[in-house]
Amino acid sequence: MEISEKLLCLFSAEVTSDGDSYTVEIPKREVDTGSIDPGETYRVALIASEDDAEPTSEPEEPSTEPQPPVEPGEIRYVEIEDIGKQGDGIARVERGYVIIVPGAEIGERVKIEVTEVKSNFAVGEIIDEGV
Repeated sequence: MEISEKLLCLFSAEVTSDGDSYTVEIPKREVDTGSIDPGETYRVALIASEDDAEPTSEPEEPSTEPQPPVEPGEIRYVEIEDIGKQGDGIARVERGYVIIVPGAEIGERVKIEVTEVKSNFAVGEIIDEGV
């Protein structure tokens, strides 16, 4: 499945009945991190759960930590916005998530392969410069 780079946040939620309408609750952390603003209008995509099993009597607790928006091996085009303390390029993607790109300079747009993913940052290796 291809996901747009315009994605602001991604989370799992139940659709609940609210009289004559239905509600999808937005986690507070998405507002707190600045991904979305109350009172604004957004496009919402609903993706079927990959779990085909019948729901259990007790739903799983959702993770309180947002998951990194990248995965190891993922190819991305990023723009270098800053230089870190050790001279590495820094790009920011969804929700301000940081990707460290060694050998990149501020203002460069590069094609990278994500080589390492941590909860609060990732490392990417340049595979094509000046794209």
